[in-house]
Amino acid sequence: MKKIIFSAVLFIFLLTPVFKAQAQGLSTTEPTEITFDSTGLPGWVKDVRRWEIIAFGTFPFSLFAVTFITDMFRWNDANGMDFSSTGRRYAPWPLKSAGGVDMSNDEFQRSILLAAGLSLTLAFVDLIITITKRNNELRRLESAPSGSVTIERSRPEDDNNNSQEESQFHESD
Repeated sequence: MKKIIFSAVLFIFLLTPVFKAQAQGLSTTEPTEITFDSTGLPGWVKDVRRWEIIAFGTFPFSLFAVTFITDMFRWNDANGMDFSSTGRRYAPWPLKSAGGVDMSNDEFQRSILLAAGLSLTLAFVDLIITITKRNNELRRLESAPSGSVTIERSRPEDDNNNSQEESQFHESD
């Protein structure tokens, strides 16, 4: 009985903000589009954001790869990768037969930790490559003789923000 009362009170408290919400009025003005401009952010913030996106974005693929490889090792250890219906109980997901043996909690936790480590490693490798490429480009530009002209091609994201010519000319000081 206490659980039912607690659930009802919790439900009411969660819906209280919804009941107070006001409907949007009809507006005669066009809505303005707000875009985020990242030009004022320091470079390290952009690098951390890229690292975060890659780390979290590669995790599902890493988890799939690690669980598939773990199942392959389990299948090999259990019966030498036998393709009979009883032998495929340890096979990875697409080959697993009915009544397949699931991973234990320890194996699943190990798979998650390995997938997280693989994702973090990929993110760090990308960060190192990005920083190295940026530093090499800066060194190349700084080593150019004074007064030389460099031609930079516009990036696709620059073309979306403003329409400029295909290449820009800069004169080094």
